[in-house]
Amino acid sequence: MQERVDVAIVGAGPAGIFAGFELLTRRPGLRVVMLEAGADLAERSCPTAEGNVARCVGCVPCDIMRGFGGAGAFSDGKYNLTTEFGGWLQEFLPEADVLDLIEYVDGINLRFGAPSELFTTKDSALRKQALAFDLHLLQATVRHLGTENNLRILGELHRFLRPCLNMHFNSPVTKIEPQKSGFLLTVAGQSASPRTFFADFVIAAPGRAGAEWFAEQCKALGLGLFNNQVDVGVRVELPYEVFSHITDEVYEAKLVYRTKQYGDSVRTFCMNPRGYVVTENTDGIITVNGHSFRDSTLHSRNTNFALLVSNRFTYPFNEPHQYGKRIASFSNLLGGGALVQRFGDLVRGRRTNEHRLGQSFTKPTLAATPGDLSLVLPKRHLDNIIEMIYALDKLAPGTANDDTLLYGVEVKFYSSRLRLSPELEIDIKGLFAIGDGAGVTRGLAQASASGVHVGRVLAGRMST
Repeated sequence: MQERVDVAIVGAGPAGIFAGFELLTRRPGLRVVMLEAGADLAERSCPTAEGNVARCVGCVPCDIMRGFGGAGAFSDGKYNLTTEFGGWLQEFLPEADVLDLIEYVDGINLRFGAPSELFTTKDSALRKQALAFDLHLLQATVRHLGTENNLRILGELHRFLRPCLNMHFNSPVTKIEPQKSGFLLTVAGQSASPRTFFADFVIAAPGRAGAEWFAEQCKALGLGLFNNQVDVGVRVELPYEVFSHITDEVYEAKLVYRTKQYGDSVRTFCMNPRGYVVTENTDGIITVNGHSFRDSTLHSRNTNFALLVSNRFTYPFNEPHQYGKRIASFSNLLGGGALVQRFGDLVRGRRTNEHRLGQSFTKPTLAATPGDLSLVLPKRHLDNIIEMIYALDKLAPGTANDDTLLYGVEVKFYSSRLRLSPELEIDIKGLFAIGDGAGVTRGLAQASASGVHVGRVLAGRMST
């Protein structure tokens, strides 16, 4: 049976949610369907996060990575109100317009109960201090929702959308076929025979977990792709006090360093004061990430953040997603999932074992396998990370302590990018691409903003 709709949104992450929100706010009578490979928000759960098991058991699909709210649902909900990082929307729109979109998203979050407190690096003395050590602090204003508030706000958005949006969960789209006027979407559901939808317009919002799927769809449609950067690194965990003078002031410091040895860029990412290191499962590949809560009763004694090495490759390389997955697979092969190593052991060229980890003053917040990251990460990446840690140690003494923990690996999966119009429409008229998985953004704020933008474009186009 085929269902006819005005707009099909593929993906229920922040980009898809805000596209639906804006489209239906402006054109409430439209027939809009949202097709999501994962579960509904209330049905998403993780045995590891809930403490039922010590390690990832490989649920398919992974409820941390897929479902309503996307991979950001169980994140700590950091919205960076800036264009200095977080995506490439400013390549399609004037910077002022991107900021307006981000502020609009921020206003919606506030409407649904986001905390009013803001952190900012603007005019911070920390910027000057960092420059003394050749560390470059990116300017941004951050609204930190906290994992618990992030989920609550997503619940409010869900309640807003549910009466006017037809949502299908556990319904992965297997094929998008352009027709004479519109698109035929094939959906593999729980029934034996696949369902089909005919849509006048399609908004592809696949999210990070769907980046590889989206690249395959683009190739099947004969669309040319060009490579995004590949970000591979580790998650650092250390006592809260080491970075407290930074995180108490700006909460999250986006610090960029260019290594002297190779001239590569290394950056801090997703800083979580008093947070927890967690795992994610992307199509069977276990990687690490970090979360933190607003509620002080849920705080840990540690701070964690990622150190990511950014690389861009040239022809004939054309699989940035696969590159990251291959590196992560070494960690999975050696450790059965995530690995953890003391910094002191790494620089001395020895493997961390249970005994050394047990003696560590920094107690891990994630049950990872003690091991040797030098057997996982390419030498160039590892050299860059070690150099960055010593640079950070000058700004935050104690970063390079022996008991600083490094978890591997952290990978940010960005799709190969498409040529898009300023409306974020691809070369096939009526098909739009938004969010992280489409290679347009890389963060909650810009992903949501990209959804608002396309929602407005379509609302305007369909009113004529």
